Amino acid sequence: MTEWLTRDEALERLNVRPQTLYAYVSRGRIGMKPDDADPRRSQYRADDIAALATRRDRGRSPQAIAESAIAWGEPAIPTSISTVLHGRLIYRGKDAVELSATATLEETAGLLWASDRPVSFASLTSSAARQSGTPTAFARLSALAAGGWSSLGRRPAMLQQDGAAATSALATALGAAPGSEPVHIRLAQGWSVEAAGADLIRKALVLLADHELNASTFAARVAASTGAPVAACLLAGLATLAGPRHGGAGAAAITLVEDAERLGPDEAIARWLAHDRPLPSFGHPLYPEGDPRAQALLPDLEIDDGIVHLRDAVLAATGLHPNIDFALAAMTRSLSLPADAPFRLFALGRSVGWTAHAVEQVTSNRPIRPRACYDGPVGNRGRPITNI
Repeated sequence: MTEWLTRDEALERLNVRPQTLYAYVSRGRIGMKPDDADPRRSQYRADDIAALATRRDRGRSPQAIAESAIAWGEPAIPTSISTVLHGRLIYRGKDAVELSATATLEETAGLLWASDRPVSFASLTSSAARQSGTPTAFARLSALAAGGWSSLGRRPAMLQQDGAAATSALATALGAAPGSEPVHIRLAQGWSVEAAGADLIRKALVLLADHELNASTFAARVAASTGAPVAACLLAGLATLAGPRHGGAGAAAITLVEDAERLGPDEAIARWLAHDRPLPSFGHPLYPEGDPRAQALLPDLEIDDGIVHLRDAVLAATGLHPNIDFALAAMTRSLSLPADAPFRLFALGRSVGWTAHAVEQVTSNRPIRPRACYDGPVGNRGRPITNI
């Protein structure tokens, strides 16, 4: 539950004057609401105040700021595409959960790309659908990247076309049937899922379309900053997504569910924690009160007893709520999807966000070249040896 502080408590924790506190509120850095007991007074969001205090304690040297930005720290790259604000995922000013109630991935791409024309991921090539899966996805993007145009000096509309072509190829590689229908329908056809399941796939793809500056999106932006083709930017994102701490978390979630069914939830949880492994698919640093993407998907699923018992046992043992990986694992079991469906859904949905960030990065005309904090041996003259 969100903790709220009185004015005096907020001032004490920040050690600032009232004028500074009000300035933080006006800039949107601290959430504020009327006091329930006395509407004439205000209360201030405690986690915002804690974050500001942590930033101040780190110091304001360039090195301290840069180091704090690497892992869940200070915002590092300006973007107007998406953000997480007070537990809500926002796509260009729109609540992603509300958008997912009706929007398709194509419509979401139009929003995130700020496109002035409809987006289509149609694929009419039947021969391409004979092989599908994650290895095929890498091969298709690699081929497009090898023959693609540099992204430098090209209009955003042309870059968006490249992104649409790459996403279309990715969709087919991940199992979507050929056709001109929205991609969630084609994916459901390729996976032999009925209409109700197709709508769940649509919703999941929209919720996965972007998530601020996550690891795979950062990789895509780094590639874009070099002028790489858009398909190469998506390939960089896909390669990063393949890591077990990112897109591979869905597979780990399914393993945890299977362990819970075999050993019992409490024993499975105890074994994972005893091996110093965080429980996959539970908790998220940006959503201390629960991942809204999971909260949007789970009520629409017919969740089996194994999933329910695990969810309840984890909450009782750790206080952690399910995140999007848990919802994707539950959806995979509920709809009898391919075992690697969580990764496929992640890759296809997030390709829209990778494209949006690639275009934004190219048009910003700013290279991404951070410096390393060297702590190795020094040269003969007592100076660090650097390599720019």
